[in-house]
Amino acid sequence: MMDPSTTSGERLTHDTQQFLATSIPGTERVLCDELRELGFSGVRFNRGAIPFRGTWREGWRACLVSRIAQRVRVLLHRFPAPDQEALYAGVRAVDWRPFISWRQTISVGAVCRASSIRHSGYAALKVKDAIVDQIRGDGGKRPSVSREDPDVRIYLYLLKDRASIYLDLSGESLHRRGYRMETGDAPLRETLAAAILHLSGWDRSTPLVDPMCGSGTIAIEAALWASGRPPGLARDRFGFERWADFGDEEKRIMRELRGELRGATSGKVPRILAFDLDESVLAAARSNARRAGVRISFKRRSVFDLQGDGARKILVTNPPYGVRLGTGPDFFRRVGAVFSRLHGWRVCLLAGSPDYECSISLRPSQKVPLPNGDLKCDFLTYEIP
Repeated sequence: MMDPSTTSGERLTHDTQQFLATSIPGTERVLCDELRELGFSGVRFNRGAIPFRGTWREGWRACLVSRIAQRVRVLLHRFPAPDQEALYAGVRAVDWRPFISWRQTISVGAVCRASSIRHSGYAALKVKDAIVDQIRGDGGKRPSVSREDPDVRIYLYLLKDRASIYLDLSGESLHRRGYRMETGDAPLRETLAAAILHLSGWDRSTPLVDPMCGSGTIAIEAALWASGRPPGLARDRFGFERWADFGDEEKRIMRELRGELRGATSGKVPRILAFDLDESVLAAARSNARRAGVRISFKRRSVFDLQGDGARKILVTNPPYGVRLGTGPDFFRRVGAVFSRLHGWRVCLLAGSPDYECSISLRPSQKVPLPNGDLKCDFLTYEIP
């Protein structure tokens, strides 16, 4: 909790907090590796979410620089909650005034597991009541609840009658970079695109190919990663910028942080080849790349024209599959034949159909289950001899 005797700037740069970065299931390991690579402290692997430690400013930095995290949350309080009275009292014990005034809107989410309180909706209601009662006690006015676009998002995790209260720093999910205004029929979430690039083992210098690029998410995320441009720089604001105590000093520190990160970009990008047959999605890809601040050549070309040229490349793609985009057995067979003749290449697919694996005669060197929205997919990696 924040110490009211310290100045705003001191709290932001000196007080150590425990944070939690959430990710798409199956991407926790690469998120853990990414946070360590980015220099965060106390990073530990954990199923479901990755904890790390740092100052409040480091929490802000995580929102700006992580390519894989879906959300960043900060732990406010842990306490025993064997019943509804204990839950209410524990939440009421938190000083909510630095985050919430009657002017802020709030939302509360809850997960209950192996606890006396089993209903998550009821638990969330008790948390909301405790917060509202504390704020209303100061001046008679209370914050309102917003389900769509709250200023402050609160999360309760109740496990074996022990409550953990988190505050969300992100606001909108971090996959919303701010550059993708136009998409194709089956858009790939930006955080998932970043995760599969990490899983592919791409070294950010070998030429990269996406022969079914759609609206360009994989190619754009690759260019952002290679150039060192933080994905959050295109965001207008994050959740913590809507908190009650986010004043002039906080705005100044945030401007400085953004400036430091802009100055650290290299601008160097290896050759990235992206093409698709659909001219309308290529137009969307070009617009998205311009907004992202990266230069990529998107060309109208069929995957069936792809040929190896003797130089090693890495192919990373999210190919179409039957649930969302019409494909048939002949399509899978022909794609498998194309990939099998790319001698010396590494071929990586986010396969939404088992037909892709069946169409390639080789055994994948890596197979990772990854959900793409509501679709069960496998990320397959092949070393083509």
